Amino acid sequence: MELHYTGVIIAISTFLVIGAFHPVVIKTEYYFGTKPWWLFLLGGLVCLCFAFLVSDILWSSILGVLGASFLWSIGELFEQKKRVEKGWFPMNPKRKDDYTKSENKG
Repeated sequence: MELHYTGVIIAISTFLVIGAFHPVVIKTEYYFGTKPWWLFLLGGLVCLCFAFLVSDILWSSILGVLGASFLWSIGELFEQKKRVEKGWFPMNPKRKDDYTKSENKG
């Protein structure tokens, strides 16, 4: 019996990439706000373009997952700002003027 590891490697890679992007989005919003959203767009498009060009199924899949995660993170970056405004995450005191006025009263 021959074992095939590609699917498991892709699954583990997907889990790790998604897990890595969670703190990246939180830290990016905390230190820079939503301004670097275009870097996520650029990273996503580059990874997806390379996913089309790489013939190896494993690397193409990982690049596709990475590209999709970059693109998904754009929305999450803006959602993270809303979560900070709701008080669910800490606000960077150096950037308090970037948030809605109603949240800056305290």
